[in-house]
Amino acid sequence: MTLATTTRPAKRTSTSRTTPAIGQGTPDIDVRLVARSIAQAALEVLAGTRPVHQLSRSLDSDCYVSLQHRAALTRKHAARSRGTSQPHRSPMVRSVRVCSISASICEASIVVAEEQRCRAVAMRLERLDGVWQVTALEIG
Repeated sequence: MTLATTTRPAKRTSTSRTTPAIGQGTPDIDVRLVARSIAQAALEVLAGTRPVHQLSRSLDSDCYVSLQHRAALTRKHAARSRGTSQPHRSPMVRSVRVCSISASICEASIVVAEEQRCRAVAMRLERLDGVWQVTALEIG
């Protein structure tokens, strides 16, 4: 049996991407990392393992109040159905997809695996004063 292979060029050129710089030459934070950490933190808030005030800088006021309200409802429902709280495993982010709308607006979709199910998180991030802030947040 003969195996035929194609020859490859001796030297490959690398197609590495550079992160765009803002302001005084400081590298931009990858919005995927921001979306990933905010999504995981929001689900930890809903699970009751993280206080909601830790997300106060990352969420605009409407998203913050909405998440706070949903976390309270989740805690109330869990107390009625379980009686005692069970230990939670931390949610694990499986994938992050980001779509750039403009230089200062991005939308992200995140898939998060929990103990018994997977959830979808969608968010709109806007760059305000050099900081990415979530202006719309949907958790499935």
